Amino acid sequence: MRNSYGLRIAEGVRDLAPEDLCYLEQKESCVLKLFEAWSYRKVLTTGLEYGDCVEPEMRRKGDLYKFFDREGQVLALRPEFTTPIARLVSTRLRHEELPLRLCYSGDVYRSGSQRYREFRQSGVELIGSGADMADAEVIALAIEMMRGLGLRDFKVSLGHVGVFSNLADELGLDGKLRTDLEDVLARKDIVMMNRLLEEAPLDGDNLCQMKRLVDLLRLLPSLTGGEEVLDRLRDFEDFDSVRRAVDSLRNIYGFLRDFGVRQHVAIDLGILREFAYYSGTIFEGYVPEVGFPVLEGGRYDWLYSNFGLDTQATGFAFNLEALLAMRDPVAARGGAKKGETGADVLVYGSIPDKVIRRCQELRREGKKVEMALGSLSKEEACCQAEARGILRVEPVDR
Repeated sequence: MRNSYGLRIAEGVRDLAPEDLCYLEQKESCVLKLFEAWSYRKVLTTGLEYGDCVEPEMRRKGDLYKFFDREGQVLALRPEFTTPIARLVSTRLRHEELPLRLCYSGDVYRSGSQRYREFRQSGVELIGSGADMADAEVIALAIEMMRGLGLRDFKVSLGHVGVFSNLADELGLDGKLRTDLEDVLARKDIVMMNRLLEEAPLDGDNLCQMKRLVDLLRLLPSLTGGEEVLDRLRDFEDFDSVRRAVDSLRNIYGFLRDFGVRQHVAIDLGILREFAYYSGTIFEGYVPEVGFPVLEGGRYDWLYSNFGLDTQATGFAFNLEALLAMRDPVAARGGAKKGETGADVLVYGSIPDKVIRRCQELRREGKKVEMALGSLSKEEACCQAEARGILRVEPVDR
């Protein structure tokens, strides 16, 4: 008899029953068909990566599941797809014509996640373009995907990581203070942010200019809304990083109007992403039923140079498994409904060889067939079919 751990699953993971898995795979199929319609080709990277591939891009090193291989090299379970795809493009796909549009769907693993530590991600990578239209394309595709999945009242927050990172660089903020500021900014904790900025070392030749930078940092959590948010930054556009971010966001916001999706987008200069490779536009998608971002993405123009390929890229990842939390509560409890099972027909009878042959005939015709095991009465067969959601029952008597 196994001990108690043999009957449990690890923290942060879950099993999927047939109904859950069927639901998830149907949604995944819809997502991948949409990606294909936008000319994205599917790839799949290995679930195991060398730590040297993925570890430099993790802000929190404890998020990785790491172990050693027989040669003593550090391996890690794939925490996301963007970095492994950068490795793939920089090696096997190095000579493909750019821009390159790739998509994926698969499981990722994060040890430090407060939610699930293993979950399914679907997403796209647009490699080889630094144009604002490329960012607009992936955001518009993400919104079309969420629409196609039947999500309601979702919102996409659009920001730019360059504003915070460049201001922090100008102020000379590093180490724990910078990390803490990133954390409170992401949580929009204005009180704690003001407290931390009081500790900021304002050393420099132009103290007035440094104070203006701090004032802008204080402003970031409140910069949310429509295009009018960008107008509030006019007094700071003498800073190159701010001007570039504002120009880019204006362009993207205009393209999203052309795509017909801008009503789903709000500007939010207080969002930050958890991976170190983001360098420009960033975005997050939220739905009311889930308390965390189901969509995460942005531009990462410096990642490929770390793999020896001088190119720019943008993309997004969608937490496909979060859809299970949004299912109808009755459906989520299990129990097949009519037409939701894997079988089209239940075949039963009292003569086993004839039941087997009829099942084989129907399968050759392309039907999905469940064979009754043992002799069933008509009433028993109908009850079994009803319980399994099978629409058709076929007897084989003679």
